[in-house]
This record gives sequence, structure tokens and C-alpha cells, in this order.
Amino acid sequence: MADQVAAVCDQLIKAVNVMMDAETSQIYRLEALKFCEEFKETSSFCLPCGLQLADKAQPAIVRHFGLQILEHVVKFRWNNMQQQEKVQLKDCAMQLLSNGTHSILEEESHIKDALSRIIVEMIKREWPQHWPDMLKEMEALTSQGEAQTELVMLILLRLAEDVITFQTLPAQRRRDIQQTLTQNMDNIFSFMMAILHLNVEDYRKLKGSPGHELQTRAHCRVAVTTLNTLAGYIDWVSLVHITSGNCHLLEMLCLLLSEPELQLEAAECLLIAIRRKGKLEDRKPFMLLFDDVAIHYILSAAQSADGLAICKKSSDAQAVEVVERRYSFLKRLCQVLCALGNQLCSLVGSDVEVEVPANLSKYMEAILAFTTHSSQFLKSSTLATWGALFRHETLSKEAVVVEMAVKYLRASMTNLVKTGFPSKNDNPSCEYSRVDFDSDEDFYSFFNSFRAQQGEVVRTACRIVPLEAFQIAAEWLQYQIASPIDTGDTTSKTAEGLCSFLSPSVVQWDAMTIFMECMVAQIFRSLGEEKLPIDQSMELLQAVLNYETKDPLILSCVLTNVSALFPFVIHRQHFLPQVLYKLFKAITFDVGHENKAPRTRAVKNVRRHACSSIIKICRDYPQFILPCFDMFYNHVKKLFSNDATLTHMEKCSLMEALVLISNQFKDFAKQKAFLDELMASVVADWTSEEMRHVLWDPVAFLSFVGADQVVTEQSKDTDTAGFNRGRLSFCLYAMLGVVKRARWPADLEEAKAGGFVVGYTPAGTPIYRNPCTAHFLLLLPNLLALIRTHNSLFLPENRARLSETFSRAHEVMDAEKNVILGLSQHLLDIHDTPLYRSNLERMQGFFTTLNDNCFHVLGNAGLSLQQEFYTIERLAEEIAASAFVSLDHVPDHRLRPMIRVFLRQLVLSCPQEYYDSLLCPLLSPLFAYMLQSLNMKWQVINQRTSVNDEEEVVCHDSQVTQEMLEEQLVRLLTREVLDLLTVSCISRKVPEPAANKEEIDEEDMMMDSVQTASTAQPTEELTELGKCLMKHETIYMNLLTLSFTSLSWKDTTNCHRTASMVCWTLLRQVVGGNLLPEAVTWFYTSVLRGLQVHGQHEVCKSTLSQLAMLIYENLRPRYIELRAVMTQIPNINVEALDQYDHRLMDPNAQNVGDKKRKDQFKKLIAGTIGTALCQQFRKEVHIRNLPSLFKKPKPDKDVQKSEALGLAALFSPENNTL
Repeated sequence: MADQVAAVCDQLIKAVNVMMDAETSQIYRLEALKFCEEFKETSSFCLPCGLQLADKAQPAIVRHFGLQILEHVVKFRWNNMQQQEKVQLKDCAMQLLSNGTHSILEEESHIKDALSRIIVEMIKREWPQHWPDMLKEMEALTSQGEAQTELVMLILLRLAEDVITFQTLPAQRRRDIQQTLTQNMDNIFSFMMAILHLNVEDYRKLKGSPGHELQTRAHCRVAVTTLNTLAGYIDWVSLVHITSGNCHLLEMLCLLLSEPELQLEAAECLLIAIRRKGKLEDRKPFMLLFDDVAIHYILSAAQSADGLAICKKSSDAQAVEVVERRYSFLKRLCQVLCALGNQLCSLVGSDVEVEVPANLSKYMEAILAFTTHSSQFLKSSTLATWGALFRHETLSKEAVVVEMAVKYLRASMTNLVKTGFPSKNDNPSCEYSRVDFDSDEDFYSFFNSFRAQQGEVVRTACRIVPLEAFQIAAEWLQYQIASPIDTGDTTSKTAEGLCSFLSPSVVQWDAMTIFMECMVAQIFRSLGEEKLPIDQSMELLQAVLNYETKDPLILSCVLTNVSALFPFVIHRQHFLPQVLYKLFKAITFDVGHENKAPRTRAVKNVRRHACSSIIKICRDYPQFILPCFDMFYNHVKKLFSNDATLTHMEKCSLMEALVLISNQFKDFAKQKAFLDELMASVVADWTSEEMRHVLWDPVAFLSFVGADQVVTEQSKDTDTAGFNRGRLSFCLYAMLGVVKRARWPADLEEAKAGGFVVGYTPAGTPIYRNPCTAHFLLLLPNLLALIRTHNSLFLPENRARLSETFSRAHEVMDAEKNVILGLSQHLLDIHDTPLYRSNLERMQGFFTTLNDNCFHVLGNAGLSLQQEFYTIERLAEEIAASAFVSLDHVPDHRLRPMIRVFLRQLVLSCPQEYYDSLLCPLLSPLFAYMLQSLNMKWQVINQRTSVNDEEEVVCHDSQVTQEMLEEQLVRLLTREVLDLLTVSCISRKVPEPAANKEEIDEEDMMMDSVQTASTAQPTEELTELGKCLMKHETIYMNLLTLSFTSLSWKDTTNCHRTASMVCWTLLRQVVGGNLLPEAVTWFYTSVLRGLQVHGQHEVCKSTLSQLAMLIYENLRPRYIELRAVMTQIPNINVEALDQYDHRLMDPNAQNVGDKKRKDQFKKLIAGTIGTALCQQFRKEVHIRNLPSLFKKPKPDKDVQKSEALGLAALFSPENNTL
């Protein structure tokens, strides 16, 4: 037999060498792999061969394979091995631990890992019941030397990871091991601490001694491994073990922070310990870390590491680079300090009565040192702690915290500045950014979220020290105004002497502007009117208004400062004309009039910014602007007549602002007269005979907008077509602005006095009239005609009329494609690029905006006009005859705005009395169509997936991208439709559960998934509209079919949301009725089909299982057909199903607890649950349960007796069990 083993070993060694040789061809490598795998699966020589290959005389890769064979034997053959074989294998493995490895510094880490895995796999199967002395044996091994001690630590760490962290074994085994570990934790901790102490002492003694370098490194290696193992336990053991002996463990870890070789691992342990949650009383000892000694150790470690984190590059005396290990340690230390601050905030002011530490100022100086560090990552790590301190009820009133708030605000002046791009060298932080970020885009995205968090903390600090914050902002603004503009070396690509996005002046102005916005918002909240620094703020505003610049990026910041300081203007009204003049001037801003090139994005942004600022002021302070109305209106008229450069959007923004002010007339006749004048040209143009002809006829429409003309880039688009598109856009923007903004007074008495109330409903609610209704009614017929015509453009005959130039005019725009596919935009030079858009892009943009605005107008009409809109004659028929025409041809990206912007808005704003006349006739055909359409689209996607699985299909990148885009659009459209269904039918009584797996912490989800579903389920009820729709059987069945069919569409977000909120709420309403058995079977099967598709996702599995159980338990007593469905589930235990059914059907059956019932049901339907592709071919590991440690097994005769009494008696507890 020995010869056979030797021969097989030789073959295996050859196979392993072939696999690992880089020169081997793919065919030979696969053959060798197949041979090795077959050997592991089938050979009876696994044990002797594994041991022979694992011998330390062999090369490392061969030994590793030998150890893998032994692990495979334990994992997959253990249950079928004889007792003496198990003992033999265990003895051999212990022998390998004892003397099967090289010395600790020579041995490869993957060998140590593989050997420790074998022992852990045996422990998982036999400890503690069949291997009670395992811990003693491990302890004995450590006396044999450093190599064995390290292996023991690796075993303990892996055991904790498998049992506690990854939970890779059955529940009862896990419970046995965890409880035994917990019972022995005192000993385990003392053991680990003793080993750590011993090795650290020896390491310190020998460090630096000549001739002892190897021994020193060996002790260091053991100490590092022990710290790593401790980290695996500190996370979950009882806090008592961490804080026992007056926090001896934490003290030791603090001391190790000064040891360069051990400090990173010590900081990791310390961090895990301080981050622990638990009872406040148990966490109280953590306050010892605020003592002088502990704080001193942490601070001195931080200072020395910071000094060593940057070193000179050998190649270049000027250049420096980051020492990564030191920098990682700094990050850990920073996190330790922050975690300490969070413990402080939890404990101070709580029931456990913890005093504010005397060392608080020293602690905060330490946090501030990290906040002012060059590394942007370290700065960002401290934000949450500052926020917690400044918000804390007790701590925020402490003098040291108030003083620190001012220092923090000063620090944020530097931190808000956008510097530190990894590709640059203009700031010390660039060096650290090169370690933390892969690219400038990566850094930019981080910095944006970092700055948003900073804004939050700055606002909190401003609440503590509002006047000091104002002073800082004022000084900073005055400094910026006085400073000459520095374009830096990154000047604009389009105009000489202008700044670019990252010019020094721009980043400074930008940071100061953010600070100013944060400060002003808080100062009005924190101070009474009499304490506000109004005179100073007016001086500031005057300086800003006087500041002139031709740089668009800086002007944008100037405008933001004007808007930010505007709330002070209310107290000094004579400043108002100057403010308006500044904003009006910015609306017509341009870099150079002689320059015929298109405007850059920065210039467009300035103009748009000025428009937005005016609208915002008019929206928030209309009463205050009212005295200036005539001046405002005359200025707008002058602009409209004189300035040909105003875009339609800019004109309409100004009209919108005027409408907002006119709401303050509080006089119906006066406001209507103003709107008549304002909208006269729009109404005349929109209702003209020419426009009617264009809007009602697709052929005329295409010709009017120039989509049927061939245009080259050189000749540009014909002026007429461009002008025509502008006319249409202007009319729609104007319509939208007026409909969105015109309102009656909120106060009923004012509305009555102004002539806005025309009557009362039977319920006594006033019926208002909107001054813009007359205009809207004149414009509506052609608006509906345009929607109908737009939908008709997608018919094949009209698509054929598009010229070659515009053949792709109806496709998704490139920028929108990126958004849909979740691709990042290149943000860094976007402000500089001129908006050169091709003719095709212009046409695509026109059609997209046209479609969106039509539905925006309709969506806002119900909200604004209310009764006057809903009582329009034949409104439902008119809308259906326009919006729902040619839906089969309308692409998904055009359907989304109709549902989201119009129909969803209509459902939310429609009064109950119009449900039957308006909503039912609209929603009925829509849901019927969407059910059929989406079903077909998902079938196509499923077929595409299954075809690709069966045969290798070669696709071009563009084809793949197009398919991904189409699939994602179907997914988004599905979500819009089901959101509309949910808004229409479901009223939520509790916060909605998270929409997908990513939104929920994985571990929490594993623990709480069942509870989440059960608590959220019964609290959903039908809305009034839902009840109205329920009266129409066709609509209701369509809603049910749509929601249940969608469970098996490949969209987990939708599946979870619909299963948890919609399906049962809808079905519950008809459970009592006469549902056909086929329908009940179909509903139930749909849920099981959903489990088959989505069961691999924990969240979906939980909600779908809960839904299946609700349906089964409520409908099984009346529909025996459900049992037939259950019997078709693969591997179902029919006996368990009979028991479950018996309990359901028999009113006298013993009730079982909720959790137990759910577990039983989950076991019944387990066969339907789909597995992820990566899990489908995995070989199952079976670990048998051992005799229970903590319960006496019931004697067999008891079970026989109870069976004789009938099944029900099995569930009745014995009288003596309580």
C-alpha cells in the first residue's frame, strides 16, 4: 500500500506543479486540476497522501495542496469515517501543529492558514462534546515555541470568525460552540493576554540587542498575531472581559501604541473595543481613557506617527511620499479618538451619571489636530464627532466646547477649500490623496460629500457661536473682495484671463460662499431680531453689490452671497432696488459681445443662477418685493424688447417671478388683468390658426420644427426651424410658469375680499377660482393636441419622415443615458466647455423638454386650478384621447414623465368627488395596458438572459450597452408604474421598509428580516381611491395581476417593495369574496415564482416568505387547491405539510408561537427558494449536531406515548416545564 500511496503522491506533485507553472498551457492546467479534484472526491488514499504531501520536506505549494486534501477529508468525509480514523486524523493534525512546520519566520503564511483551517474544521464537528480538552491541548502547544503559539492564535481567530462573524455552521452547533466559548472566555482572555504580555516583554528586552534579531522578530510576530486574534474576540465578547481589572486590556493596548511594529494592530483592537455598543452602565469604564495617562499615550503616538508618515523620496531631495503603514496607523488613531468622543456623548447627560471629563479640552485639541491635518481623509473622519459634540445638550454648553466651536469654524475656512487633487502638487494634501484616491474624479466625488457633511457641522457650530461665526464670515468675504483675482496656472480654455474651475481665487470664493450660506441660515434661528448684526451685514452687502467682475465662476459666487445676505435686507428696505439691479444685470451677463462662440456652461450658469435667485426672492419675500412691482415689471418689459440674447428659459423665469409677486395683489380682477397682459402674446401665438394647424398634424409639426430637413453641421440648422422650435418652447415654459405659480391667497378672509371665492361645496369647503384659469382653458385644446401629435410621432410612418440628420431624434440623449446606466460624468472641466451641441443633440433636447413640459403643465394644473380643472367637460376622455394615443409605439423613456410628472401628481391632488369621473376612466386603461406591455418586455429580457446562458453570443459593445439601457429603462418604468399603483391604492401607517438590500445593514437584516416583514405587513391599508377602484372588478383584477406578476420580474427593489406593501393589502380586500380556485392558485404560485427568482436575496426571501404564509394561512382552509401547489415543491416533507395543515384546519389544534410557525412554513417552501449563480454548484458541507449540551433529551417512550394520544398532544407543553 505504501508503494501505491507513493506513486499517487508523485502524480499529485506533478499535477500541482503543472497547475502552478506560469508556462503551462490552459489545456494541461485544466487536465491537472481535474485530476486533483477527482482525487479529492473519489480516492481512498486521501488521508495518507495528504499527510505525505504536507510533510515539511516538500515545497510549499505541494504542502499546501496536501493540507487542502486533509481539510477536504474533514469537511466532506467526516460523517462517514470510523471513530479510529477520526482519532488518527486528529492526532496527525496535532502532530503537524507540533512539529510539521518550519520556524515562525521561515514558514509561509498560507501554510499556517491551511493548517489552522484543518483544526478549526475538526473543532466545529467535535468540540466540546467529543473533544473536551481542546483548549487545554491548545494551551499546552504554546509551550513548544513561537511557531506553535502563532498557530494556536490563528486557530482561535478562525474559530471565532466561522462561528460568530460568518456563522458558517448549523444553528445548534453554532450555539453549542458559542456558549462553550462564552463559558470559558475568562480563561481564553487571560490566556491571550498572558501570551501577549510575555511576547511584548521579551520583544522589548531583546529589541536592539545585537545577535538577537531573529528572536526579536519572532516575539514580534507572535504579538501581532495575538493582537489580530484579540480583535476577532473583542467585537462580541461580554464587555466585562474588556473592562475587567480596571480596563487592564485597554491600558495595555494604549501602551503598545508607542511600539512602531505593534501600534497598528493595537490601535485596531482599541478601536473595536471603544466602538462597542451595549448597556451604558457597562460602557462607563471607557471614560478611563480620558485620564491623563491614556490621553498622553494616544497624543504622543499620534505626534510621532505624523512626523514619520511623510518621508523624503530617495530619488528627489524635494519630493516626499507617504509611508503607508504610519498613515494607516494615524487613520486608526483618529478613528479611536472619534469613537471615544461618541462614547462620551452617549454617557454624559445619560442615566449613568458620568461627569464631563476634566481633560475635555486636551481631547478636543487632539481631534482638532486631526481636523487641521493635511490629509483630507483624516479631516473627514472627525466630522461626525464634532457634530455629536456641538449637538449634545450638555456638552455644547461647556465653555471649552464653545471656545472650540470658534476654532473649528476657523479650521473649516481651510477645510472647505477644494484642494488636494491626486494629480496635482499644489497642496500638502495631494500627497495623501494619492494614497487614498485612484483618480481626480474619485477625489472630487469624495470631496463633494465631505463638504456637504462639513456644511452640516458648520451650521451646528454656528448655532453655538452665531456672532463669532458672522464675524469670521464677514472678515473672509471682505478679504476675498479685496484680493486680486488669481487665475493660477489653470486658466479657462475658452477666454484669456478668466479663471477655471480650480483656479485659486475660484476655490477660495467657493469655500467662503458655502460658509456664508451656512452661517446666515443659522444666525436667524439663533438670535432675536434685536441682536442681529444688521448694520454690519448691510456694509457687507454693499461691498458685494459694488464688487464688479467679468469672471463667470466668481460672479456666480457673488450672486450666492447676495442671496445669502438677502434676509438682512428686509430690515433695510432701501437696499432692495440695488439688489434687484445686480441680479438683473447678471441675467444678461456675457463674457464678450463680439465673441460669436456659444456661451460656456459657466456663463449659462451665471444667467440661470440670477434667474433662480430672483424667483427665490419673489417666492420667499413676495410681500416685501410688492412695492417694487412696477419698477420690476417695466424692467422686464424693457429686457424683453431690447435684449435679443435672452433665452426662452430666462424670459419665462422672469415671468414666473412677476406672477409670484402678483399673488400679493390679493385682488382677482387686478391679477387677472396683469396675467392677461403678460400672457397676451403667448395666448395669441398658441391659439393662432397657423399653430393649430401645426399642433394637430404630425406631418406639419415635423416640418415646422425642421425634423424632416437634412442639415449639415456647416450650414447649421435653418433659422426658421430653430425660431419655430423656440416659439413652441417659449409658449410651454410660459404656460408652465403661470400655471405653477398663480395662486389665490392662503387666508380665506383675504381670498373672499379679493373675489377669489365663488362658492362652497356641500361639505362647506370654499371653492376658489384661479386668475390664470381663463388662459389655461384657452391653451388646453392645443396642449392636448400637441401631446397627441407628439405620441403619433413614434408611429412607423412618422418615424420614416425624419430626415437622415434627425433619424435618432427620439432616442435617449447621451447625458441621460449615463444617468440611467449609473455612469459617472467627467465633472472636472465641465464649467469650461462651450456648449457646442450638434443639430441632432439640439433636436433631441427639444423633443425631450417638449414632452416633459407638456406633462408638467397638466400635472400642475390640478394642483393650481383644483375644481376649475376637474370640472372641465369631458376632461377624462380628452386626456385619454391625447396622452394614451399610440402608446404601443411610445418608447419607455417618454412614458416615464407621463406617469411620474402627470398621472402621479393627478392622483395625489385629485379631490375624492372626482375619482369616478376622472381617475377611474384614466387609470383603468393605463394599468390594463401597462400590465400587458411590461409583461411582454420582461419576457423578452428573460428570454435574452436564458439564450445568453445556453450559447455564447458574440455581441458588440454598443449592442450590449443598448441592451443594458433598454433593460434598465424597463426596470425604471416598472418602478414608476408600481409607484403609481402604490400611491393610488396604499396608505402607509408606518415608515416604509428599506427598498433594497443595500439600504439595510447585512447583519441587522439577518436578525430582523422576519420581524421587518411582519411589522410592516398588516399596517398598510387601502386609500379612498383604492376603495373606489375596487368597485370596478376589471381595474381591481388588473391591479392584483400587475402586482403579483411583478414579483418574478428581475428587479429586487420592486419585488421587495411590492411584496411587503402592496400584494397582501390588495388581496386581503377580496379574500372574503368568491375568488376562483384558479385565481387563488395563480396568486400563490406567483409568490413562489418570485421566491425562485429572488430567494437568493435575504430581504426579498423574507418578505416573499411572509407573503406566501399570509396567503396560505388565510386561504388554505377554503381552497384545498393550495395544498396541491405545495406538494409540487421539490423535496417537500409531506408529513410536515400534513401537520401544518392540520393545525390550520382544526380549530381545537394547539396554537404554536409566531416564530415557530414561520420557521415551519419556511422549511416547507425551502425547495422553491432560488440560489445565486455563485452558490448553485457549490458542494454542500454537512455538519452533524452532537448530543445537546444544555437540555436533557426526552426519553423515547415519552414520544411514543404522545403519539398514541394524537398529534395535537405533541404540541401541548408538560405541566412541569414552567
